[in-house]
Amino acid sequence: MNLNRWPGQLLFLVAAFVVPTLIAAALGAANLGTAATFGQLAFAAAFMYLILTR
Repeated sequence: MNLNRWPGQLLFLVAAFVVPTLIAAALGAANLGTAATFGQLAFAAAFMYLILTR
């Protein structure tokens, strides 16, 4: 995946939100909101990675 272009970055950010959310839901999060919190944390970390590596 080419993270130098915006489609690759967008896919990276979407995956960084969806994958942890699904993992948290599968591991027994109380509800979807709780699972999405883990997705938001991962999204923020991925976003900072993209900003700092430019």
